[in-house]
Amino acid sequence: MTAAATLARLRDLVEGSLTAYLAPGVCRTPSPLREAMAYSLTAGGKRVRPVLLLAAGSAVGGSERELLPFACAVEYVHTYSLIHDDLPAMDDDDFRRGKPTCHKVYGEATATLAGDGLLTEAFRVMAESPLASARPARAVRAIADLARAAGAEGMVGGQQLDLDASPGVSALPEVEEIQLRKTAALIASCARMGGILGGGDATLVEALGNFGTRLGILFQVTDDILDETGTFEEMGKGTSKDRARGKWTYPVAFGMEAAVARAGELGREALEALARFGPEGEPLREMVRMVQARRS
Repeated sequence: MTAAATLARLRDLVEGSLTAYLAPGVCRTPSPLREAMAYSLTAGGKRVRPVLLLAAGSAVGGSERELLPFACAVEYVHTYSLIHDDLPAMDDDDFRRGKPTCHKVYGEATATLAGDGLLTEAFRVMAESPLASARPARAVRAIADLARAAGAEGMVGGQQLDLDASPGVSALPEVEEIQLRKTAALIASCARMGGILGGGDATLVEALGNFGTRLGILFQVTDDILDETGTFEEMGKGTSKDRARGKWTYPVAFGMEAAVARAGELGREALEALARFGPEGEPLREMVRMVQARRS
C-alpha cells in the first residue's frame, strides 16, 4: 500500500468513528446541542491531526485501534477551536468548509456550548479508552501533552496573541510565535501523542515532536498563502480576510515570495526531522507533500 493510500485509509478510519463516542447511549446530550456538535464535527475537513496521531503511532509500532479514541479526541479539540474562532467576537466568519458556520445555523450561545462540549468530551473519551486502562502512564503523558498544547500556553494563548497583534507591525519572531502557538502546538502534540501512546522511546518522541512543529508551521504558512491566492470554492470560506484585518501572516508581513520560500524551507526541515525513521515513516513524509500541495 502506498503512503497516500495509507493516509486515506487512516482518514476513513477516523471518519467512521468520530461520532461513535458521542452516541446517545454513550453521551446523553440535549438537542440542539448534539445537533450543533455533530454539524461541525462532520462538516468535512482533511483530518490532519487525527491522521497524524495514528501515523506517528504506527511509525513506532503502536496499534491503530488502541490509538483511535485519542485520534478522535484531538479532532474534537480542533473542531471546538474552529467553532469558537468563527464566532463574531473572534474572527466573525460566516462560512467554514463551504457551509454556514455553527453560530450562523444554531446561534451564538449554542455554538459556544457546542465548542465547550467537544473540548470537554475529548478528555472523557481519552480517559475512558481501553488504552488508558491498560497503559495509564502513557495515557496520562499524552493527555497532559494535549492539554498543554491546546490551552493557554499553546492554541488558546496563540489566539490571544493574534487578537492583540497591532496591524502592520510585525517581525519574524512575533509572526512565528503566533503560528507556533495557534496552529503548530496542537499539530506537534498530535505527533508526540502518537509516539507516546505507541510506545516510542524518548528520542523518537522528540523527533516526532520536532517534525510536528515544522509541519504545523508549514500548514499555517500554506494557509496564509491560500488566503491570498485561493478562491471561496477551493477554501470553503472567505479569502483575503487576513490582509483586510491586518493580521500577522507571512504574505502580509513579508510578501508572497518570502512566504513561498519559507514554506519550502519548512518542508525540508520537516522531512529532515524524520531521519531516524525508515519505511515506517513514509506516511508522515507523505503528509508533508500533501500539505505543500494542498489547495484547500
